[in-house]
Amino acid sequence: MVKSNIQSLTNKTSNPFKKIVFLFGPTSVGKTNLLSKLDNDKYSVINADSIQVYKGLDIGSAKVGKDVTEKIHHYLIDILDPREQFTVAKFIEEADKAVIKIHQDNKIPVISGGTAFYFKHFLYGLSDAPASSAEIREKVEALINEKSLSWAYSLLKEVDLVSYNRINENDKYRISRALEVYFDCGKPLSSFDLPSNYRNGIEPLIIGLFREKEEMEKRLKLRYSIMVERGLIQEIRELINSGANEQWPGMQGIGYKEFFIAMKSGELTNTQIGDLIIKNSKQYAKRQYTFFKSFDDVNWIHASKEEEIKSIIDNYSLK
Repeated sequence: MVKSNIQSLTNKTSNPFKKIVFLFGPTSVGKTNLLSKLDNDKYSVINADSIQVYKGLDIGSAKVGKDVTEKIHHYLIDILDPREQFTVAKFIEEADKAVIKIHQDNKIPVISGGTAFYFKHFLYGLSDAPASSAEIREKVEALINEKSLSWAYSLLKEVDLVSYNRINENDKYRISRALEVYFDCGKPLSSFDLPSNYRNGIEPLIIGLFREKEEMEKRLKLRYSIMVERGLIQEIRELINSGANEQWPGMQGIGYKEFFIAMKSGELTNTQIGDLIIKNSKQYAKRQYTFFKSFDDVNWIHASKEEEIKSIIDNYSLK
């Protein structure tokens, strides 16, 4: 349905996908602050953060607040219950709808976040890897329930090292998907190439934000301190009281999963949990940089140069 809508609109008007800004960078680099300074009459934001799509996961995900969304409209925030799985395919579907709506409003979409898979597949589409049968999905689910997710992750290392290096150890959906493909056809998921050209005639402006390692470490520590001040511990308590557990997709994000690790061990203090969150955030930021550097046509700009970045975006929008 989305595809036919896109085709219909493309045939009747200018291509709504031709002009899209991609703004990415690791956790805490400064994306939100920059977005808040863009002109709401010219741009709208499409969230590309895999945890900020969930309702109720506000503090631990560093979700943009009303002070930002009142300055510039955001799509794909608070659209799912944290029990629900948000796949890459679903992101593409919902982001496509948002692009069309933003185009109809005579604005330019700015896709922003830190989930690299979303950017990659939005640009190129999904690979031609086979869809999993219900039987295969049930088999993989049963194995994970019997042997544990860490066992499945170790198995993935044996059968698909490329996917293993791309996927986080707590990302049950992507670990399962990669094993399903392997069990289905005997080939690793990573052997199925993405299309080589941007889809839908996209001619994007791609901006990657960066800061020096030492500065990023300070920002990550400050970020956690602010989360605690805003009530992170209380947010976790309320989620657990509502029935949240470590199997919920939303609970697998950094800032949430560490509390379930602590509950299992029964030994970690709040300080130790904070240290673990900061450590995991650093490792995640490193993986984000590595993944983003594999993209073509990226304009890498220091995140402090906000006026320069805004000027580049405005000049692009006028072409």
